[in-house]
Amino acid sequence: MTNKEKYANIFCETLEIEADKLQGLQYQGTELWDSVGHMTLVANLEEAFDIMLDTDDIIDLSSFEKGMEILSKNYNIEF
Repeated sequence: MTNKEKYANIFCETLEIEADKLQGLQYQGTELWDSVGHMTLVANLEEAFDIMLDTDDIIDLSSFEKGMEILSKNYNIEF
């Protein structure tokens, strides 16, 4: 499984959405991506990629695409 597939699966499983809804998905753009869902998403990303996100990165993770940008730029995860 590629990092992009792993990343997408985390979003789909955590937020209980289909993969075709991921592009353009924003924070609070689906019912389960509220503040609690956000922290669950962060925890799942940290576990899957064996990283610890900085507070600023947690706050900045505002969309599906922004998350990939943060992980790529700040944690050297290639997509």
